[in-house]
Amino acid sequence: QVQLVESGGGSVQAGGSLRLSCAVSGHVYNADCLAWFRQAPGKEREGVAAIYTGASNTFYRDFVKGRFTISQGNAKNTLYLQMNSLKPEDTAAYYCALGPRAVVAGGIWGCGFAYEYHYWGQGTQVTVSS
Repeated sequence: QVQLVESGGGSVQAGGSLRLSCAVSGHVYNADCLAWFRQAPGKEREGVAAIYTGASNTFYRDFVKGRFTISQGNAKNTLYLQMNSLKPEDTAAYYCALGPRAVVAGGIWGCGFAYEYHYWGQGTQVTVSS
């Protein structure tokens, strides 16, 4: 059984930074995807960033490219999301998730956001004020 516990959310002004953490316990195969999703009130959940544990490839949605960075700790049991240049539209509950790999552009193994992830954390709130 895999457990995911997020932390690090909070309130920040536009242009500020936050780092989210996700403690990962249980067995994570070396061919899984660890990802961050978010959900704002009244909106559907959307993928933000993912990392393929098999090769440490990273994947980002266009709206966070250049501002957010996903990474794993040295012991691979912590997932991070460094968020810089935050905007009010980044306000949401952020969730850590574990899911399967997928074939991505170029025909290589990687991660996507349009399919089911099997394990989820409880979420951490990020609020960005203007």
